[in-house]
This record gives sequence, C-alpha cells and structure tokens, in this order.
Amino acid sequence: MNSMISKVSVLVVAGLFFLIPVLHAQTGSAILFDDGWKFHLGGSQRAEDTSFDDSGWRTLDLPHDWSIEDLSGTASPFDSLAISQVSGGFTRGGTGWYRKTFMLPDDAKGKHLILQFDGVYMNADIWVNGLHVGNHPYGYTSFWYDITTYLKPGKKNTIAVEVKNEGQNSRWYSGSGIYRHVWLKTVAPVHIAQWGTYITTPTVNATAAQVKIQTKILNENTQTAQVNLVTKVVNAAGVEVGRSASSQTITAKDTVEFSQAITIKNPQLWSCETPVQYKAITEVYSDGKLIDSDESDFGIRTISFDVKNGFQLNGKTVKLKGGCFHNDNGPLGSKAYDRAEIRKVALLKASGFNAIRCSHNPPSTAFLAACDSLGMLVMDETFDMWNYGKNPYDYHLYFKDWWKRDVESMVIRDRNHPSIIMWSIGNEIPERATEEGVQTEKALAQYVRSLDTTRAITSAVNGLNPDKDPYFAQLDVGGYNYAAGGDHNQKDIYEQDHQRVPGRIMVGTESYPLEAFGAWKAVEDHPYVIGDFVWTAFDYIGEASIGWLGYWQAGSFYPWNLAFCGDIDICGWKRPQSYYRDALWKKNQLSLFVQPPQPSYAANPKHEDWSKWNWLDAVPEWNWAGFENKPLEVSVYSSCEAAELFLNGKSLGKKVTNASNKYIATWSVPYQGGVLKAVGYNGKKIVNTSELHTASPPASMKLSADRTIIKADGQDLSYITVELVDAKGYINPQAENLIHFSIEGDGTIAGVGNANPVSLESNQLPQRKAWKGRCLVIVKAGKQKGNIVLQAASPGFNTQAIKITAQ
Repeated sequence: MNSMISKVSVLVVAGLFFLIPVLHAQTGSAILFDDGWKFHLGGSQRAEDTSFDDSGWRTLDLPHDWSIEDLSGTASPFDSLAISQVSGGFTRGGTGWYRKTFMLPDDAKGKHLILQFDGVYMNADIWVNGLHVGNHPYGYTSFWYDITTYLKPGKKNTIAVEVKNEGQNSRWYSGSGIYRHVWLKTVAPVHIAQWGTYITTPTVNATAAQVKIQTKILNENTQTAQVNLVTKVVNAAGVEVGRSASSQTITAKDTVEFSQAITIKNPQLWSCETPVQYKAITEVYSDGKLIDSDESDFGIRTISFDVKNGFQLNGKTVKLKGGCFHNDNGPLGSKAYDRAEIRKVALLKASGFNAIRCSHNPPSTAFLAACDSLGMLVMDETFDMWNYGKNPYDYHLYFKDWWKRDVESMVIRDRNHPSIIMWSIGNEIPERATEEGVQTEKALAQYVRSLDTTRAITSAVNGLNPDKDPYFAQLDVGGYNYAAGGDHNQKDIYEQDHQRVPGRIMVGTESYPLEAFGAWKAVEDHPYVIGDFVWTAFDYIGEASIGWLGYWQAGSFYPWNLAFCGDIDICGWKRPQSYYRDALWKKNQLSLFVQPPQPSYAANPKHEDWSKWNWLDAVPEWNWAGFENKPLEVSVYSSCEAAELFLNGKSLGKKVTNASNKYIATWSVPYQGGVLKAVGYNGKKIVNTSELHTASPPASMKLSADRTIIKADGQDLSYITVELVDAKGYINPQAENLIHFSIEGDGTIAGVGNANPVSLESNQLPQRKAWKGRCLVIVKAGKQKGNIVLQAASPGFNTQAIKITAQ
C-alpha cells in the first residue's frame, strides 16, 4: 500500500500545547503508526477519556517493552521479588497505558480506517475517542479494528490502550506492552479484506507453475458495486510474468471471494538455497477508478511428507536442521524491530540451521519475511496450552472463547509465506492424553485445514507413551519432544514407535543440547524422522538457568536471568554447543575448547538427571594463571577425519574424530601459557585449524559493527561489538571493564548487553561491563540522514569511536 502523507498541527487544549500529526486519508494507503505515543506505567483512572491530561506521561516510539526497562530508582530491570520469578527472568509485568492523539482531515469522510496491532502483551483494551473498541487477551496474535465510526474527521482523535501483564501467565520472558508495530490503514468502502489475499501453487513443474489467487473483496457501501479485480504477478526483478482480470457484482454489505489462476512459465522455485520470491499486485477498480490495491510476496515451491522420503521440498528430501526460539531479542527485550528479527534469522542461517520452530506462539511478520528472503523453513505455532493452564493467569483462561479467532489470525495472516511448511496447534498440551484433549485437537486441526490445506499439521508432544496414540492420530506429522537418546546405539523412542505405528511421520520438536549427537543421528538414520529442533537455537530471557542449574527451579536461582541453553547467546554470539553442531552438520569443521579448572558457576545439588538443557562446561580460553602444569581437559569438536593438538608448537598427538567418538576428541593438557592449536586433517591434507592464545592484559578497545550503513527511518539498528584486546589483538577473556558510551548525531542507544547470565546490569543505560572480554551496543537510527558516531570510553584505555551512516 502507499503511505499516507502526515503533517503536524499545533492544538491548544486548556492552555496546553500539543504537536498532533495530521494524517491525509489517501485511499488504499497505510502508515506505520509507531511514533509519538504517550506511556504511563501503572493504573491511571479514566485514561481512556479524550479529555484526560497525559502531558506528564513519557513520550516514546514503538515497539516498546517496559519489562526490559530499569525498575524505578534502580539501574536494573531485575528484582528477586518479581512475580514472574525464574520463568520471567525475575522481571516485572504489571499494567501500562498508551495514548496517541492525531487529526484526520475532512476528506477522511466516506473512507474506512483500520487500526492494526501486530502484537501486544497482553490482555489489551482499546479505546478510540473514549469509546471502548475491543479487548484482545492473547499476547502473540495480530488483531485489528475498523475504527471508522469512532473517528472525527477534521478534529483531534485519541487512541488509548491499556495493557495488563498481570500475575503468573508465562513460562518464559514475554515482555510487556505494545512490542510490535501498529498500523493505520485507509481503505475505500469497497476494499480487499484484511489479509484477504490467499496464494497457493497447486501445480508446479520445471516448465510451468499454476498460481491460484483467492481474493476477498468487501462492499461496505449501502449500494451494489460492480468490481473489477486485476492481479499482476511480477518476478524478483520487477518484471511482469502474468496477470488475470475478473469482474463481479457485489451487493451492499456483502463479501465476495474472487478466484484467479495465473500460469508462470519456467518458474524460479523457492528453496533454502535459492529463496526466490514473486509478488502479486492486486488492484480493485470500480467505475473505472482504482479504489484499492495490495501487494503480497509469495514463493513457488512444492512440499510433501511421507515415511519413505521424509520431508521433500521441490521433490528433494530435506532434513530439517532445526532450532526453537522464544520471541525476545535479548538486550531489547521483546521489542520486535524489523532489523532485530532479520539479524536473528541470518545468524541462525549462518550457523547451519535451515528450520525454525516458533515456540510457542506466532512470530512477528518481519521474522517470517526474513525467513522467506533468507531461505529458512518455519514451523508456525499457536499455543502453549489450551483449556488447562500451566500458570494461574495464562491463556487457558481465554482459550474457550478465543482460540478460533487466534488460530484464524495466525493462519490467514501467515499463509502466503513460502517459508512456512507446518502449522503447530500446541506445545506439550496438559490434556493431550485425554479424550477431551483429543476432541479439542480435532477441532483445532479441522479449523486450520479449513483455512489452509497446503501444509502439514503437527503438535509438540511430551510424555511419549502409547497413550498419546489417539492424539498423534489427528496430526499429519507427530511432534516428539525429547525422543532421542544421546547414545547412537540406544534404541530410541522413534524406532519403537515406528515398529508399532509404521505410518507415522515424526519430527523432533525439541531435543536436549547434551543429546545433540543422538538426536541428529536419529534424523540421519530414519527417513520417517524428518528433522530435529534443539531447545534452543537462540538463548533467551527467562526460564533462568535451565542450561546450568536445570530443574526443579527455585527463587534461590536469582540472580540468574537468562536460560543459558541456546546455541547462540542473547548478543548473537555462538556458544560452544553451536560449534559442536557445526561438526554434526558441516564438513571440515574444527573448534577448540577447554574445561575450566574450576566450575564456571556453582552447581545445583538438586539438579534432576533428566534435565539436560545444559552443555559441557567448556570455554574457548587459554588464560589460566595459577594453574600452571595442572592438567586441563581440552576438547576438539571436529568433522575432519582426524585432529592433532599442539601446545606451543609441540604435538600432543593425533586422534580420529568421527561418529565413534561423537566428533569430539579430548586431551589432558598440563597448562602452560602460549598457543594451543588444533589441526584438522582429511587423510594427510590439512583442512582446518583453530587456535587459543594466552592473552596479555587488555591494551585497547576494538569496535566493530554488523552494518555501518543503515536506514534513517527511526527503526533501523546497527549492532556494535566492543572487544577488549591485548597488544597483539587477542581478546582477553577475563576482562570485565566497565565501558561508557556516548553518541553523536541522530541516533540513540537502543540496548546494551554482554550475555552474562547472572548480570543484573541495565540494558538501557549507556554503559556496560565487558564479559569474556566483550560487550554489545545496539544503535537505533533517527529519521535524519547523516553520520551517527558511537564513542566508547573506559579508564586506562584510549577512547574509541565508530561511524554509522544513516541514509
């Protein structure tokens, strides 16, 4: 859609001056409605009224998450007494209010305005000009309202949103507030329905693809309308490759679905390696005049599932190298900036993943768009519970009345994304082994199929016993949580169930990091096991310390606030288990780790044996002053045929690295400072090397940005890593200096972090201690083009700066 034009008007109310955006209501347009909201944390009586004085409230831009912000009077978002406790990473929820005032010109009369929220956590009540428009309980589905009758063209209009994240309602960090985008759309009375374009590719081969496009058109006029619908398909280069035109008469207050078919010759197929997309441009005409338009990206590809060939994409079997993730973005909290979502997908792709499970809720549209453009397969998931809760105030309170609306929101919003190959209708549902649960499952599955028949339906199941057979019978693909053992020679649950139910297609919807070898070998060895999704691909806030202290969790785990179980940490840096996964998934990989002479953290004496979300206590460090000549266990993760270890140039021996030792070779090495080096061989040929250096005290700071050119749109981000390095440029892993930041130009510091799972530091202040010799600064662009300069200063170091260009 085209963008509305906005200006600013000065309005005087009761002696107070307000800058109010004026929106030009151009038909068939949409604006990002994120800027200039007022915010108040806590209760506020009658804040929904248009006459309410919000001049004392804080002004901010969306997306916003108050749970990641510092508690009042402190320099930390964490509190040992927080209601969320371990589950929410000891962060606060509560109630917050948002207000936005704007003006519509007189020419808005006769048009319809749609207010769309991409995600609000949670239990949001919406008012427009003092009138209650609606309530939306679920914190992860998008929702919208036609607010036309509530608005006053030519006058001041006020939107008020009350958000209530109260009580124990989540098993992980959810964040709080309007954490995704808000949009305001203007449409003619005859227009394309919300998410009303549905694109499928029922027939695909090398020479031609049939593209089926179903478009719902609403006539909200009081008179019959003659509508002409023109749909054009353009390729990635913008060249038109097909079109279709249709005409129908739509009676007043009625909805008609157009069905069009376009044949694309010699189609470019969407795949993980070549994620080529097409664009459908839909235009609605009445009386020869263009009255509405929309654009929908899509991919041409085929998918299939069976026990013999597993999952096939475009006729080729693809094993799903998968990972689960929660919705937060580390130092940003749950704020879903587009760049943060894109970066997350890109980092996972670079680490070998080709599939992501959106656990346990629908993600942002920016995340799915990133998966489409980067070639990442997706399992899109609905709920973590149905009628029976896992926390006293979670979604089970609303499921009965809301599940259909939330399923519809997910499926019709997301069904054009080529990356999505499966719909998951639930995770570890408490009633999964009961007749009641099976009946609920049937209703969910049938409803999803009524909205989209082109993808498989799954659900993640734990407690893998035959009593779940009726539940599995309703699914196209059975989701298995923690089915594979760590020992390749052990007969896993997959094999047992395949012998018992040979027609069942299976996928590992969750697996332990410690059982990565067995989980992946089960996928390689069994065609009916189509993939494995580790818990988790990306680390997250909440479920604090399941990756170290494990279960059962307790308030005494404070100050732990991160899960500490992800392949990638919250700053986007690879953790040791990610390097091990490289050895499982890629050729000629080699990495080098050391078990510290003393445990990295105190152990949990009550740690349950089944709780295996941790990885080995391993670090890429060779700085162990005080432990000279004491033996340290050194591990090499390698997919080379053999690895040789050297200490200061002296060989400590060569060892094979293959499935027989799970691609890990270990040595006991008496510590001496210097250089520890691993060399990987295929036959006699050196194919890779990895080194650890004993670093001297840090001598300088090194700043590097993932992107030095960003958009001046008030939303784009640059992630800047600060490293404390010695005179030779090696990171000192023991450096924990406090670094202060300042910024020049039209930019702000959106967040800081260092991935320390027990740090209670602020994620908002312009400072951060290094951990393991580094920290992260996230810079957000303003709307003015030009240079943004970030400076880093710390006692004993020369101040360093890096320039980011916003354009």
